[in-house]
Amino acid sequence: MIQLRVLGFKPFALSLDDYFVDRDDTPRDADGDYDYESLAALRVDLFNEHLQALMAGEAVHLPRFDFRSGRAEPAPEATRLQRGQPLIVEGIHALNPALTPRIARRDKLLIYVSALCHMNITNHSYIKTSHSRLFRRIVRDFQFRGYTASQTLARWPKVRAGEDARIFPFQNNADLFFNSGLTYELAVLKLWAEPRLAGVDADDPNYGLARTLIDLLSLLLPIDAREVPPTSLLREFIGGSGFYY
Repeated sequence: MIQLRVLGFKPFALSLDDYFVDRDDTPRDADGDYDYESLAALRVDLFNEHLQALMAGEAVHLPRFDFRSGRAEPAPEATRLQRGQPLIVEGIHALNPALTPRIARRDKLLIYVSALCHMNITNHSYIKTSHSRLFRRIVRDFQFRGYTASQTLARWPKVRAGEDARIFPFQNNADLFFNSGLTYELAVLKLWAEPRLAGVDADDPNYGLARTLIDLLSLLLPIDAREVPPTSLLREFIGGSGFYY
């Protein structure tokens, strides 16, 4: 959005998270748990109706999903795009053609964003990219969604399975690739993730993974979060951003 503004545009961002169905209507997986990674967990028809209306210059009351209550409410103010105003859609299904069947391919620029880790532990061992993403999720879930580290860890295998089934197969659809990983992020996330992970009880099924992550963080010296600029993407997870999420 910043770069588009630099180029003289006025982009508008739309998050797929706001199009979740009510929690009670969320599809279940084979284990009977809520399957938040499924495309069916989104109100795809409503999303496409809003996309078409916005692209036609019509006013739309967009939803705002509350993760604590598990319900969405329409925004009181209407949104209307100006002619030529770029619309940015963000979410895990954004590269899937089934998300936007009513929008012509020529009207879409697909960008694959992935957080790749930049650091090795030694010359022969490295920090997994999946661990880097998990640290982000632990901190974000605690800060903004009211989840404990244990709850986030319990859902992680299904998140990974969802990636394999619903994100990675569509990577090659992308027109552009962007690495959102930051060299210093784990040293900052350590300040939030470590105490959350330390709170996982020894009799918790996720205790072993929690200890593995704590041991990994012990290799890093912390960086004072006050050094993180308000425009950093990392602020999305730790708070204090200059942007509205």
